[in-house]
Amino acid sequence: MQKRHSFLSFHMLACSLVALISLIPLAHGEILAMLNYESKPDNPVRKEGLAIIDVDPQSANFGKMIMDIPLPHDLVAHHIFYNQDLSKAYITALGKSTLHILDMAQFPYRMKTVETPTCQVQEDMVFTEDNKTWYLSCMGSSTIVVGDATTDKSIKTIETPASGTPYLRYPHGLDLNEKIDRILATNTIRPDGKEPGEVVTVIEASTGKILSTHKVSHKPSPAGAAPVEAIFVPNSNPPLAYINNWLEGTTWSAVWEPSKKEFNFQQVIDFAPLKQKVPLEIYPNPKENQLVITTANPGYFNIFDIKDPQAPKLIKAIPTAAGAHHVGFSPDGHYAFVQNSFINLPQMRDGSITVIDLKEGKAIKQINTLKNQGFNPNCIVLLPEWITH
Repeated sequence: MQKRHSFLSFHMLACSLVALISLIPLAHGEILAMLNYESKPDNPVRKEGLAIIDVDPQSANFGKMIMDIPLPHDLVAHHIFYNQDLSKAYITALGKSTLHILDMAQFPYRMKTVETPTCQVQEDMVFTEDNKTWYLSCMGSSTIVVGDATTDKSIKTIETPASGTPYLRYPHGLDLNEKIDRILATNTIRPDGKEPGEVVTVIEASTGKILSTHKVSHKPSPAGAAPVEAIFVPNSNPPLAYINNWLEGTTWSAVWEPSKKEFNFQQVIDFAPLKQKVPLEIYPNPKENQLVITTANPGYFNIFDIKDPQAPKLIKAIPTAAGAHHVGFSPDGHYAFVQNSFINLPQMRDGSITVIDLKEGKAIKQINTLKNQGFNPNCIVLLPEWITH
């Protein structure tokens, strides 16, 4: 019996070591990305899930699906957000008022669900620097839910006051600047595609008080601009954010004026001369004085010089595929991985992932793993091992 016990112990230890080694990323061996996907409209069987795919163009497993985690078929999973220490991944949903939260500190990953009854059509999330609080925009209920990032319980709900001019309507884009105690929320569009918005709402983060709304279009009201994302440039002084107008095809800036404690808004990019439409995601790179913006129609990855933040200059417009949306960046800054699908909309749902060589400034490969199975990816993030803070 003693010999058998020793053999089993050795066998279990060996298996544990093999399992542990398999989780350690090898140099230049792989880059793993997680994508939430859903069936294309013409797929007869509705399916959703989380796919982990090797996106490293130098890997022997390039394009291979390493793991497939099922999600409810009617969830309509939308975005993936990490908390500050990358220990949890939050999956928002358009179809249900349910957050799915993946514990990234355990393997296999563990998933839990959290009900958010005051949040319909979940969109964006942002976390405080101390990793204690999260904010969730709710486009269907015109609210923002504030949650405890440790317990993931809802703390309160921010909604439009009963009276007064400032309002919160169909919020989608959401970002927080704790240095000035402000949240920016874009007023995007009613979930059925009607009543596109034209303003950005400013909220006092510490109290949840709605302070003001600001129009981000030069067109007469209702302008139908549909501002979709608002992102602060890290460590900018004074604080600076960029806002993309989905339907109008423009980008605006919001610059903080300390003396007035308010933002000054102005248009800084027009995509019409570039023959591009539907600007979506915004990725500031202050170290390089650059800004990346994706456009879904016909599908581009745009790099701008922002040495003058109020006058971005286009460096390169790299074609991707229809529906260019979210982007993951390799830790060494060599590659960008563009997920090509925008909420299953016509002419913007290619379903592929475009690999861009940032050093060469061009697309070099395409991953059709999900596309060939009749699926569209809705978001892409790299796994925590490949994310640098």
